[in-house]
Amino acid sequence: MKILIIGGGNMGKTYADSFIAQHIVETNDLYLLERLPERVDFLKAEGYAHVFYQPGEYFQAVDLIVLAVKPQDRFSLFEQISAYFKPDQLVLSIMAGVTIQGLKDILPTTKIVRAMPNLPAQIGMGMTGFTADNSVSKEDLFMIQNLLNTTGKSLFFEDEKLIDAVTAISGSGPAYVFYFMEAMMQTARELGFSENQAEVLVEQTFMGAIHLFNFHNFSCQEWIGKVASRGGTTEAALQVFGEHQLNELIGKGLHRANARAIELGS
Repeated sequence: MKILIIGGGNMGKTYADSFIAQHIVETNDLYLLERLPERVDFLKAEGYAHVFYQPGEYFQAVDLIVLAVKPQDRFSLFEQISAYFKPDQLVLSIMAGVTIQGLKDILPTTKIVRAMPNLPAQIGMGMTGFTADNSVSKEDLFMIQNLLNTTGKSLFFEDEKLIDAVTAISGSGPAYVFYFMEAMMQTARELGFSENQAEVLVEQTFMGAIHLFNFHNFSCQEWIGKVASRGGTTEAALQVFGEHQLNELIGKGLHRANARAIELGS
Protein backbone atom coordinates (compact mmCIF):
# COMPACT_ATOMS: atom_id res chain seq x y z
CA MET A 1 0.00 0.00 0.00
CA LYS A 2 1.15 3.54 -0.81
CA ILE A 3 -0.20 6.49 1.18
CA LEU A 4 -0.03 10.23 0.56
CA ILE A 5 -0.57 12.55 3.54
CA ILE A 6 -1.40 16.13 2.58
CA GLY A 7 -0.34 18.34 5.47
CA GLY A 8 2.82 17.70 7.45
CA GLY A 9 1.75 19.45 10.64
CA ASN A 10 1.07 17.82 14.01
CA MET A 11 -1.67 15.42 12.92
CA GLY A 12 -0.17 14.67 9.52
CA LYS A 13 3.14 13.75 11.11
CA THR A 14 1.35 11.80 13.85
CA TYR A 15 -0.26 9.59 11.21
CA ALA A 16 2.99 9.26 9.27
CA ASP A 17 4.90 8.22 12.39
CA SER A 18 2.16 5.80 13.51
CA PHE A 19 1.74 4.13 10.12
CA ILE A 20 5.46 3.43 9.95
CA ALA A 21 5.83 2.43 13.62
CA GLN A 22 2.97 -0.08 13.25
CA HIS A 23 4.44 -1.40 9.96
CA ILE A 24 1.37 -0.37 7.95
CA VAL A 25 3.68 1.08 5.31
CA GLU A 26 7.40 1.30 4.69
CA THR A 27 9.06 4.71 4.51
CA ASN A 28 9.44 4.30 0.74
CA ASP A 29 5.67 3.89 0.34
CA LEU A 30 4.74 7.01 2.28
CA TYR A 31 4.44 10.39 0.59
CA LEU A 32 4.01 13.79 2.27
CA LEU A 33 2.86 17.07 0.72
CA GLU A 34 3.61 20.17 2.84
CA ARG A 35 3.32 23.81 1.75
CA LEU A 36 5.79 25.31 4.23
CA PRO A 37 9.41 24.99 2.97
CA GLU A 38 10.87 24.89 6.49
CA ARG A 39 8.49 22.08 7.41
CA VAL A 40 9.51 20.18 4.28
CA ASP A 41 13.13 20.42 5.40
CA PHE A 42 12.17 19.24 8.89
CA LEU A 43 10.26 16.20 7.59
CA LYS A 44 13.16 15.24 5.32
CA ALA A 45 15.53 15.53 8.27
CA GLU A 46 13.21 13.18 10.16
CA GLY A 47 13.94 10.51 7.57
CA TYR A 48 10.94 10.70 5.24
CA ALA A 49 12.06 9.87 1.74
CA HIS A 50 9.19 11.41 -0.27
CA VAL A 51 8.36 14.93 0.93
CA PHE A 52 7.02 17.42 -1.61
CA TYR A 53 6.31 21.14 -1.65
CA GLN A 54 4.06 21.00 -4.73
CA PRO A 55 1.48 18.47 -6.02
CA GLY A 56 2.56 16.30 -8.93
CA GLU A 57 2.25 13.03 -10.80
CA TYR A 58 3.21 11.10 -7.66
CA PHE A 59 -0.50 11.39 -6.72
CA GLN A 60 -1.14 8.67 -9.30
CA ALA A 61 1.06 6.18 -7.45
CA VAL A 62 -0.81 6.15 -4.13
CA ASP A 63 -3.75 4.04 -2.95
CA LEU A 64 -4.93 6.41 -0.21
CA ILE A 65 -4.80 10.18 0.21
CA VAL A 66 -5.10 11.58 3.74
CA LEU A 67 -6.27 15.19 4.02
CA ALA A 68 -4.67 16.57 7.20
CA VAL A 69 -4.98 20.32 6.61
CA LYS A 70 -7.01 23.09 8.25
CA PRO A 71 -10.59 23.25 6.93
CA GLN A 72 -10.26 26.93 6.01
CA ASP A 73 -7.34 26.05 3.70
CA ARG A 74 -9.26 23.51 1.64
CA PHE A 75 -10.49 25.67 -1.22
CA SER A 76 -7.08 27.05 -2.23
CA LEU A 77 -5.55 23.61 -1.70
CA PHE A 78 -8.10 21.72 -3.80
CA GLU A 79 -7.65 24.14 -6.70
CA GLN A 80 -4.03 22.98 -6.82
CA ILE A 81 -4.48 19.24 -6.30
CA SER A 82 -7.79 18.20 -7.93
CA ALA A 83 -6.27 17.67 -11.36
CA TYR A 84 -3.82 15.10 -9.97
CA PHE A 85 -6.41 12.75 -8.47
CA LYS A 86 -7.29 9.45 -10.08
CA PRO A 87 -11.04 8.83 -10.53
CA ASP A 88 -12.54 7.17 -7.44
CA GLN A 89 -9.30 7.47 -5.46
CA LEU A 90 -9.77 6.62 -1.77
CA VAL A 91 -9.62 9.70 0.48
CA LEU A 92 -9.47 9.99 4.28
CA SER A 93 -10.28 13.49 5.56
CA ILE A 94 -9.65 14.67 9.12
CA MET A 95 -10.74 18.27 8.43
CA ALA A 96 -13.12 19.44 11.15
CA GLY A 97 -16.63 20.25 9.94
CA VAL A 98 -16.04 19.51 6.25
CA THR A 99 -18.78 17.12 5.08
CA ILE A 100 -18.43 14.23 2.69
CA GLN A 101 -20.74 16.00 0.25
CA GLY A 102 -18.61 19.12 0.52
CA LEU A 103 -15.57 17.09 -0.48
CA LYS A 104 -17.43 15.31 -3.30
CA ASP A 105 -18.40 18.71 -4.71
CA ILE A 106 -14.74 19.64 -5.07
CA LEU A 107 -12.80 16.41 -5.56
CA PRO A 108 -13.15 13.97 -8.49
CA THR A 109 -13.94 11.01 -6.24
CA THR A 110 -16.82 9.65 -4.16
CA LYS A 111 -14.74 7.20 -2.11
CA ILE A 112 -14.40 9.46 0.90
CA VAL A 113 -13.99 8.63 4.58
CA ARG A 114 -14.43 11.44 7.09
CA ALA A 115 -12.77 11.12 10.50
CA MET A 116 -12.26 13.23 13.61
CA PRO A 117 -9.25 12.32 15.81
CA ASN A 118 -8.08 14.15 18.91
CA LEU A 119 -4.75 15.31 20.28
CA PRO A 120 -3.88 12.19 22.34
CA ALA A 121 -3.48 10.42 18.98
CA GLN A 122 0.04 11.85 19.13
CA ILE A 123 0.91 9.38 21.89
CA GLY A 124 -1.20 6.45 20.67
CA MET A 125 -4.07 7.24 23.07
CA GLY A 126 -6.39 9.02 20.64
CA MET A 127 -10.12 8.68 20.11
CA THR A 128 -11.33 8.89 16.50
CA GLY A 129 -14.86 8.82 15.15
CA PHE A 130 -15.31 8.14 11.45
CA THR A 131 -17.95 7.69 8.76
CA ALA A 132 -17.88 7.05 5.01
CA ASP A 133 -19.67 7.52 1.72
CA ASN A 134 -21.72 4.52 0.57
CA SER A 135 -19.28 3.97 -2.30
CA VAL A 136 -16.51 2.98 0.14
CA SER A 137 -16.26 -0.82 0.33
CA LYS A 138 -16.25 -2.82 3.55
CA GLU A 139 -12.69 -3.89 2.77
CA ASP A 140 -11.58 -0.26 2.48
CA LEU A 141 -13.40 0.63 5.72
CA PHE A 142 -11.65 -2.20 7.53
CA MET A 143 -8.31 -0.98 6.21
CA ILE A 144 -9.08 2.61 7.27
CA GLN A 145 -10.03 1.50 10.77
CA ASN A 146 -6.74 -0.38 11.08
CA LEU A 147 -4.93 2.81 10.12
CA LEU A 148 -6.89 4.92 12.61
CA ASN A 149 -6.31 2.38 15.38
CA THR A 150 -2.56 2.91 15.10
CA THR A 151 -3.20 6.13 17.05
CA GLY A 152 -5.61 4.77 19.67
CA LYS A 153 -9.26 3.72 19.44
CA SER A 154 -11.88 4.40 16.76
CA LEU A 155 -15.64 4.16 16.34
CA PHE A 156 -17.58 4.00 13.06
CA PHE A 157 -20.87 5.91 12.73
CA GLU A 158 -23.42 5.40 9.97
CA ASP A 159 -24.88 8.88 10.54
CA GLU A 160 -22.42 11.54 9.39
CA LYS A 161 -24.06 14.16 11.62
CA LEU A 162 -22.52 12.39 14.60
CA ILE A 163 -19.02 13.33 13.39
CA ASP A 164 -19.72 16.96 14.31
CA ALA A 165 -20.79 15.70 17.74
CA VAL A 166 -17.57 13.65 17.95
CA THR A 167 -15.70 16.89 17.28
CA ALA A 168 -17.49 18.53 20.21
CA ILE A 169 -17.08 15.59 22.62
CA SER A 170 -13.75 13.86 22.01
CA GLY A 171 -12.13 16.13 19.42
CA SER A 172 -12.26 19.14 21.73
CA GLY A 173 -12.55 17.00 24.86
CA PRO A 174 -8.90 17.07 26.00
CA ALA A 175 -9.12 20.87 26.33
CA TYR A 176 -12.09 20.50 28.70
CA VAL A 177 -10.09 18.09 30.84
CA PHE A 178 -7.10 20.46 30.91
CA TYR A 179 -9.47 23.34 31.79
CA PHE A 180 -10.80 21.44 34.82
CA MET A 181 -7.31 20.33 35.80
CA GLU A 182 -6.04 23.91 35.70
CA ALA A 183 -8.95 25.07 37.88
CA MET A 184 -8.06 22.39 40.44
CA MET A 185 -4.35 23.27 40.30
CA GLN A 186 -5.11 26.96 40.78
CA THR A 187 -7.21 26.21 43.86
CA ALA A 188 -4.51 23.88 45.18
CA ARG A 189 -2.00 26.73 44.92
CA GLU A 190 -4.43 29.05 46.73
CA LEU A 191 -4.67 26.46 49.52
CA GLY A 192 -0.90 26.61 50.01
CA PHE A 193 0.59 23.93 47.77
CA SER A 194 3.60 24.65 45.56
CA GLU A 195 3.32 24.60 41.77
CA ASN A 196 4.86 21.13 41.57
CA GLN A 197 2.80 19.75 44.43
CA ALA A 198 -0.42 21.05 42.85
CA GLU A 199 0.44 19.43 39.51
CA VAL A 200 1.27 16.05 41.08
CA LEU A 201 -1.89 16.04 43.22
CA VAL A 202 -4.19 16.83 40.30
CA GLU A 203 -2.43 14.75 37.65
CA GLN A 204 -2.39 11.59 39.75
CA THR A 205 -6.00 12.14 40.81
CA PHE A 206 -7.14 12.24 37.18
CA MET A 207 -5.05 9.23 36.21
CA GLY A 208 -6.28 7.23 39.19
CA ALA A 209 -9.91 8.09 38.53
CA ILE A 210 -9.67 6.98 34.88
CA HIS A 211 -8.01 3.70 35.84
CA LEU A 212 -10.67 3.07 38.49
CA PHE A 213 -13.41 3.74 35.96
CA ASN A 214 -11.86 1.23 33.55
CA PHE A 215 -11.09 -1.35 36.24
CA HIS A 216 -14.67 -1.84 37.48
CA ASN A 217 -18.03 -1.79 35.72
CA PHE A 218 -19.52 1.12 37.68
CA SER A 219 -21.19 4.21 36.24
CA CYS A 220 -19.87 7.71 36.98
CA GLN A 221 -22.76 8.28 39.39
CA GLU A 222 -21.93 5.06 41.23
CA TRP A 223 -18.29 6.13 41.57
CA ILE A 224 -19.38 9.55 42.84
CA GLY A 225 -21.47 7.79 45.46
CA LYS A 226 -18.46 5.74 46.56
CA VAL A 227 -16.35 8.90 47.06
CA ALA A 228 -19.00 11.24 48.49
CA SER A 229 -20.08 10.33 52.02
CA ARG A 230 -23.08 12.07 53.58
CA GLY A 231 -22.07 15.38 55.13
CA GLY A 232 -18.48 15.02 53.98
CA THR A 233 -16.04 17.17 52.01
CA THR A 234 -16.90 15.74 48.59
CA GLU A 235 -20.59 16.33 49.11
CA ALA A 236 -19.85 19.95 50.08
CA ALA A 237 -18.08 20.55 46.77
CA LEU A 238 -20.76 18.72 44.76
CA GLN A 239 -23.45 20.87 46.35
CA VAL A 240 -21.71 24.00 45.05
CA PHE A 241 -21.43 22.45 41.57
CA GLY A 242 -25.14 21.66 41.69
CA GLU A 243 -26.13 25.13 42.90
CA HIS A 244 -24.31 26.67 39.94
CA GLN A 245 -25.72 24.06 37.51
CA LEU A 246 -22.27 22.99 36.40
CA ASN A 247 -23.69 20.00 34.49
CA GLU A 248 -25.92 22.28 32.45
CA LEU A 249 -23.07 24.71 31.75
CA ILE A 250 -20.88 21.87 30.49
CA GLY A 251 -23.74 20.65 28.30
CA LYS A 252 -24.24 24.15 26.87
CA GLY A 253 -20.55 24.36 26.07
CA LEU A 254 -20.58 21.03 24.23
CA HIS A 255 -23.68 22.01 22.26
CA ARG A 256 -21.97 25.27 21.30
CA ALA A 257 -18.90 23.32 20.14
CA ASN A 258 -21.16 21.04 18.08
CA ALA A 259 -22.85 24.05 16.45
CA ARG A 260 -19.45 25.55 15.64
CA ALA A 261 -18.30 22.30 14.03
CA ILE A 262 -21.36 22.45 11.77
CA GLU A 263 -20.65 26.11 10.94
CA LEU A 264 -17.06 25.31 9.93
CA GLY A 265 -18.29 22.95 7.24
CA SER A 266 -20.88 25.30 5.77
